[in-house]
Amino acid sequence: MLKENKFMLLFIIGIMVTLMFGSFYTPAEAENGVYRDLSLGMIGGDVRQMQIDLSKKGYKLEPSDGVFGLKTHQAVLYFQRRNDLKATGVFDKKTREALDGGRNKARSQNKRGTVSRSFSRDDVIMLARAVSGEARGESFEGQVAVAAVIVNRTQSRDFPQTIKGVVFQPGAFDAVEDGQIWLEPSEKSVKAAELALTGYDPTGNAIYYWNPAKSTNKWIWSRPIIKRIGSHVFAR
Repeated sequence: MLKENKFMLLFIIGIMVTLMFGSFYTPAEAENGVYRDLSLGMIGGDVRQMQIDLSKKGYKLEPSDGVFGLKTHQAVLYFQRRNDLKATGVFDKKTREALDGGRNKARSQNKRGTVSRSFSRDDVIMLARAVSGEARGESFEGQVAVAAVIVNRTQSRDFPQTIKGVVFQPGAFDAVEDGQIWLEPSEKSVKAAELALTGYDPTGNAIYYWNPAKSTNKWIWSRPIIKRIGSHVFAR
């Protein structure tokens, strides 16, 4: 039994040492100007460098450990969407070129402060206020989902055509009714708003959401439910 435990301990130490050195190792291809595509589960010095570069752009991947985990995957997806790239989560050649060229700043905020062709920075903050007031305790995806519903409403004939108009439509949101809309939005809510305004929508084009544990409105329950994210259900 003692011998087996000793073997298991040595095995675990071996794995830890491999991961530690692997996170600082840069593949030979990169030295010759040819970079490998990076994806979930990979380790290496090139992963670490990517994390450092993304952190400089505001994606906060410190400490940069050289391990391509879920947090890094989410950051790559977010970067790709903000730069009009195909959102695969794989750090490929096009994504690397966009990051190296600093195009994310030009894409996300031009000289007039707009995030996209149709939404201004004021829209971002207003949307973030609504998200913070409505979904403060939700995960990042849950907050993006709430933001996406508001954005989707601006594109529907049944709702106002602006973020502010949707948010302040009478009786639409509890955050407006109880005054939480005027609280300073969190950084997480701002990022969720920005992502939703790029067109990312985890709800599948929902225009309604509610907390099933709290809502007793019979009409809202008649809407066709698409999915559930966190404590909210989303519907058309």
